[in-house]
Amino acid sequence: MANDLLSALKTYLSKVSSGEKTPQEMAAALNAWARESGESIKQRVEEEVSRSVKKMGFAHQEDLDRLAREVEALKSKLVTNSNRAAASNASAKKTPNKNSSSKKSSGKSSPKKATSAKAGAKNATKVKKSSGKKSAK
Repeated sequence: MANDLLSALKTYLSKVSSGEKTPQEMAAALNAWARESGESIKQRVEEEVSRSVKKMGFAHQEDLDRLAREVEALKSKLVTNSNRAAASNASAKKTPNKNSSSKKSSGKSSPKKATSAKAGAKNATKVKKSSGKKSAK
């Protein structure tokens, strides 16, 4: 950079000396060169900082803001879903009282009991048979 500055100054000084450029033109050109150099340096520094931050594992503020918005959205969905579930549970608790009396009067529960009684009898028979085999040995 220092070499660039010296060479640029020498070039402009020789042009001013030879009359090719006026001092105002030279000053404007140097200002433009300084701005371009400053932008170049700024860009290099930003790139190096980004690289270093990435290596260290830090998060960008934009990423943190995006995640915060996402968490808030999920929380609101969770609250909405839990409110819906509570409302459906409340309505479900009210309806079984009406249906439970109709279920008791229907004959559906008695065949299930008979089936389970038959299964219990079969299991008892199996136990008796297996105990008889053990004593025979």
